[in-house]
Amino acid sequence: QPQLVESGGGLVQAGGSLRLSCTASRVTFSNYAMGWFRQAPGKEREFVAGISMDSWTTEYADFVKGRFKFSRDDAKNTVYLQINNLQPGDQGAYYCEARIGLIARTYDSRRHTDYPYWGQGSQVTVTS
Repeated sequence: QPQLVESGGGLVQAGGSLRLSCTASRVTFSNYAMGWFRQAPGKEREFVAGISMDSWTTEYADFVKGRFKFSRDDAKNTVYLQINNLQPGDQGAYYCEARIGLIARTYDSRRHTDYPYWGQGSQVTVTS
């Protein structure tokens, strides 16, 4: 079963940037579509960004508004989420999640419940 480990979270001032990383082990990484989700206290986990297993397609939640960039490096079994112009509303635990990719060039689910594997989360805190 895949293991996912996130890193890169921290305390940042509003307007600042972070790069989150997620490294997978025990997996043929290129077979998996990957997603980033986040969860604020008292709220449900929500979709942030996703990438198809072959990097052909990336998708972003509307609130991203061009501030985030999702990329993957299959040689390193790692995905990255670059977050720019952080806002207080971006606070929360960010989770890297994985599911088997079914269709090439397609990212086909924004639902957390469709992802059987996720890491422990990386906390992002934004100060104003």
